[in-house]
Amino acid sequence: MSVRVRRIYEEPDADDGLRVLVDRLWPRGVAKEEAHVDEWPKGLTPSPELRTWFHGGGSYEEFRRRYEAELDAPEAAELLDGLRRSVREGRVTLLTASRTPERSHAQVLLERLGG
Repeated sequence: MSVRVRRIYEEPDADDGLRVLVDRLWPRGVAKEEAHVDEWPKGLTPSPELRTWFHGGGSYEEFRRRYEAELDAPEAAELLDGLRRSVREGRVTLLTASRTPERSHAQVLLERLGG
């Protein structure tokens, strides 16, 4: 099992495996053909309301709690199960535009996937 988080602004790496964009919005300044994104499961991303709340000054701890609750919803849970299957099959790289991936939804997903 191998899963990691990388910023989408980094050059794709031959060792990335399945490249999954985990942001709801397409990152600024990144051409789709150059990003080499294999999957973009928007149902796994934080809701627009949660995202707005967090970027408006909400605490990471509360964001994390609320996001984990969103991941338990049926659509997100199903998408997460699919991603777990992909992780069992090989390397998965979660891509985010976040400047601090270690304090973002990507970190929560990484931990949920056993990374």
